[in-house]
Amino acid sequence: MSRMTRLTRTPRQTRGPGEAGATPMNGTTPAPGTAAGMTPAPGSTPVPVLARVAGSADRHGLDYVLPLRWDGDEGLEELTAYLRELSRQARVIVVDGSRDELFDRHAERWRGLVTHVRPDPGLRFANGKVNGVTTGLRLARAQHVVIADDDVRYEPAALAGMDALLAGADLVRPQNHFDPLPWHARWDTARTLLNRALGADYPGTFGVRRSFFWAMGGYDGDVLFENLELIRTVRARGGVEYHAPGLYVRRLPPDVSRFWSQRVRQAYDDLAQPARLAVFLSVLPAAAAGLARRRFGTLAVAAGLAVGLAEAGRRRAGGRRVFPWTASLFAPVWVLERATCAWLAVGAALGGGVPYAGRRLRRAAHSVRSLRRRPEPLGPGRGGFTW
Repeated sequence: MSRMTRLTRTPRQTRGPGEAGATPMNGTTPAPGTAAGMTPAPGSTPVPVLARVAGSADRHGLDYVLPLRWDGDEGLEELTAYLRELSRQARVIVVDGSRDELFDRHAERWRGLVTHVRPDPGLRFANGKVNGVTTGLRLARAQHVVIADDDVRYEPAALAGMDALLAGADLVRPQNHFDPLPWHARWDTARTLLNRALGADYPGTFGVRRSFFWAMGGYDGDVLFENLELIRTVRARGGVEYHAPGLYVRRLPPDVSRFWSQRVRQAYDDLAQPARLAVFLSVLPAAAAGLARRRFGTLAVAAGLAVGLAEAGRRRAGGRRVFPWTASLFAPVWVLERATCAWLAVGAALGGGVPYAGRRLRRAAHSVRSLRRRPEPLGPGRGGFTW
């Protein structure tokens, strides 16, 4: 396993009884199965099981929560094959918000393979994924839980690595990479490489410690950038977060139409990161000024710096084995895309937010400071969340 960076640390008094205090050293990963199972944090109340979990209670020490909401079943065969392999490594809980005919078809195909349930109707978050994640965490039995989007594809070694890291962390952020890599996936990979060079990427999957998730009261689902909301909530509650840039997890690329539809919505996430947003808002005026003054050399140097920065991210933590060098060449293109969409995102914010699943979401994510001021756990007035 490649080098890991510890970002925040939980005070010992907030850890559950029996928790191993060992922390992986840089450049090492604890062997899977060496950490004892955890118990819920003091004062937390176990939630009644809402549905029977498929498989033996002692068969696996890792649970896998997959929130799902499909409008069509084009990928059903491939996903079913993945779930079949995955169920040999972990207990799988699919929380399915698809319409009735699709839900029934999924139930038939996955009977005996996974636990397949509807989102808890008592959860009313605007971001439906959070309803799915919360429902899945309520059903989970294992202390270590993987949350993953429906396009994420874990290999057994990555699952074992996630399980090992959760022995010393409350939240683990692995690194997604697209495979296969059509042109638009290489374009979007440039974003990943720049994020890696400047800090950390935002994957479509996390590992969480169930007892800590209970203790912090879940996270707010009335936001667009739910992954950042989860990260910041863990930090605000004093949790231990591991960024593992060398724990690579494959992700299927979206089709081209979905890729284009995500451009402004992804840029809207930057409203939760004001400094980052300010940088991108400045790019187009700076580029226009450079063109007006015919400073083509300066613009070429700026493009070269973007490529170099992306390449630095590609080379980090052994990334060359999963990220092609051609993705770095897309960095200037992606920067221009994000610079354009940042202005469109600001316009959307002024107009009341961005459309999401038939609603409009105005807030990208809360700041850590505001989350620290919030009483815990979240109450019924915030999307109907209770434990």
